[in-house]
Amino acid sequence: MDWTAQAIEQLRTLWAEGHSTAEIGRRMGVSKNAIVGKAHRLNLSARPSPIRRDPAAQARAAQRTLQPRRPPQLPVFRMPASQPALAPRRVEPASAPRPVVAPPAPVAQAAVVRSFPRSSNRSCCWPLGEPGTPGFHFCGGESIFGKPYCAEHAAIAYVRVRDRREDAA
Repeated sequence: MDWTAQAIEQLRTLWAEGHSTAEIGRRMGVSKNAIVGKAHRLNLSARPSPIRRDPAAQARAAQRTLQPRRPPQLPVFRMPASQPALAPRRVEPASAPRPVVAPPAPVAQAAVVRSFPRSSNRSCCWPLGEPGTPGFHFCGGESIFGKPYCAEHAAIAYVRVRDRREDAA
């Protein structure tokens, strides 16, 4: 908006009458923020806050902030002195767990979930071939410590973000 001398005078008049910035903006056809900014640049008197506060509530809030906070007192539980101490129990070694036999899967399943045999926890899990075909198998090579793949397949699986950006350029 172009702030002409007439518009500035109208702003000063409406401001002195005590209208809200939103009301002044509506009357002058500009936004409330334009009125606030121009009033600030003209160093017009500050407006009182439209939020009415209860003086008693303000005094209570000020009193609460001045008092130091104490940590809550936790109850202390003590064993009665009249009870004897318990003797330690002897723990029997657990027997070997029985193998779990899964029931046969229904024939009419849409997706069959199969576990794959791994020669060890250190064998590569990279799939080779099409799942569900007779030639499908896993790499089985020596895996890198902490990774499920061998060095060759880990290089394919774990690509650094920077490398991807360079490939895109």
